[in-house]
Amino acid sequence: MDFLKKEDTALVVVDMQERLMSAMPGTEGGLAVKNVKILLEAAKVLDIPVHVTEQYPKGLGPTISDIKESVGKGFRPVEKLVFSCARSPEFMEELKALGRSSVLLCGVETHVCVLQTAIDLVNDGYRVYVPADAVVSRKELDWEKGIALMDKAGAVIGTTEAFLFQLLERAGTDEFRQISKLVR
Repeated sequence: MDFLKKEDTALVVVDMQERLMSAMPGTEGGLAVKNVKILLEAAKVLDIPVHVTEQYPKGLGPTISDIKESVGKGFRPVEKLVFSCARSPEFMEELKALGRSSVLLCGVETHVCVLQTAIDLVNDGYRVYVPADAVVSRKELDWEKGIALMDKAGAVIGTTEAFLFQLLERAGTDEFRQISKLVR
């Protein structure tokens, strides 16, 4: 297992759309949104590229406003009909163009689109990191099994804070001070 490196990582936010998020349990859904927003803010500080996907936006609505606002300028989600982001040619073209080999993966639902994306990316040679507190499913059992299956497939499971401090590597920097404020 390798640590995440900011210069080799892309952040992927999967399908955090209005209809999907409204179906998530309140506490867990709120925690996932909070942690994805922290990851997005940290990505700005650390200059990590961000990719956002939307699953069938005509039916599931657009990305929730909290996430759009955190992404900021240049928000342009990749629309898809496939569950795995890695099976979207547009998504994979954009990801491969970055030349990065690690993906920090978050979003919904843990046991469907996040899981299938993680498996495909691992099988494609990417190192995949999933913060368990930044993914969510409607049912706890689906979340638990999705996490377990990603772990078994070779993704690294951790938390938002654990991965942020891997990306930072050290204290005492401006980046550390900015990110420390996000996780208080």
